[in-house]
Amino acid sequence: MTLLVGGILVLASILRLGFVANFISEPVLTGFKAGIGLVIVLDQIAKLLGVHFARGTFVQNLLSTIRSIPETRLITLALGIGTIVLLVAIEHFIPKVPAPLVAVGAGIAAAYLLHLQSQGVELVGAIPKGLPSLTAPEPTLALKLWPGAVGIALMSFTETIAAGRAFVTRDEPSPKPNRELLATGLANAAGAIFGAMPGGGGTSQTAVNRLAGGRTQVTELVTAAVTLLTLLFLAPLLALMPQATLAAVVIVYSIGLIKPEEFRQILTIRRTEFHWALVAFAGVVLLGTLKGIIVAIIVSLVGLAYQAADPPVYVLGRKPGTNVFRPRSKEHPDDETFLGLLLLRLEGRVFFANAEHIAQKIRRIVLEFQPEVVAIDLSGVLDIEYTALKMLIDAEKKQREQGRQCWLVGMNPRVLEMVQRSPLGQTLGRHGMYFNMETAVANFVNPAARVGSSPQ
Repeated sequence: MTLLVGGILVLASILRLGFVANFISEPVLTGFKAGIGLVIVLDQIAKLLGVHFARGTFVQNLLSTIRSIPETRLITLALGIGTIVLLVAIEHFIPKVPAPLVAVGAGIAAAYLLHLQSQGVELVGAIPKGLPSLTAPEPTLALKLWPGAVGIALMSFTETIAAGRAFVTRDEPSPKPNRELLATGLANAAGAIFGAMPGGGGTSQTAVNRLAGGRTQVTELVTAAVTLLTLLFLAPLLALMPQATLAAVVIVYSIGLIKPEEFRQILTIRRTEFHWALVAFAGVVLLGTLKGIIVAIIVSLVGLAYQAADPPVYVLGRKPGTNVFRPRSKEHPDDETFLGLLLLRLEGRVFFANAEHIAQKIRRIVLEFQPEVVAIDLSGVLDIEYTALKMLIDAEKKQREQGRQCWLVGMNPRVLEMVQRSPLGQTLGRHGMYFNMETAVANFVNPAARVGSSPQ
């Protein structure tokens, strides 16, 4: 299974499928981090209380944790709280000291000197000593295991890149998805030879790693070296570490993933993306990491598709004394308008999915203003697809039959080329297309001068 997961990830890297990570937007990432943080903290609380119960969904674990409170082992809880206080105090007063290392050392010392295990405090327990033996993968299992390997590979990559992006700072380059695919794939393939389970990036480990000072790949080399030393020499020592100490370390460094201020900032700027963040948060909490991310990505894509399918059509006015044309609004009641001339602006990509919506909006606006000329600013349109171009052709024809002229303004070379190759270009001619809205208005106000009329 591990070898298959590694092979799938390497193949995905070769096929350049890392672009999937681009569908994880910043609001989705904010919700993902907060959801993961909450799930991690809840998972560790049971260890902090010294209780056990069958694991289930987040809600089931929450209810089980609440029901288990009367069974709390006070010594375990006191040890966990003490570790949390120690970690916070070190971070606050002597931040240069490696707080997790001190806390773990203190926990091990307390367990050994105070014989905490005999008092009901659960320890990490025996850790296998020595190097793992080589294990040859069994090729005959590939056909049975590959469907599961695909799912694990997807989850491994998604969590790896999400964790990487969640913890990257502003002065650091973002993780390269295809390189992450290759690295994770090769690591799994190599680990398979030693009997390793399929692996990927982990958020709780990353939280501890980053806040302990990890910044570069050297951190991974140090971690690997210390792990090797632990297997060879330190396993008996780490076996004495209380589970409550480990839980406290994870809680302290995972709770920082929950940042209400980031949600507030998103809500202040754009409510739609705030909803995406909430969906990502709820998805991770209620459905688990992978399903939560997938749900959030789907919601994001649906939201973007809705926006693309229903773009705005602005009615423009001119700022007095300037050549600035902007959407008319109550904030600018003095903006100039021109009797008989309707100025419109489209933005975004105009294509088959939104062509009819745009046509309907333009028809409603034209019926309201009843102009002689409709000038459509296309400077904000990056591309125009055939169906949308046909919509413009039909709209121009209908307006012409009703005695109105249609002008196209500010087309980029790509859009202009499309229009010129169509019947619309022949119909509009030299005097139906303009470089900018200023020349179009000047031509309308003084048609005899033909100012700025241009075949582009």
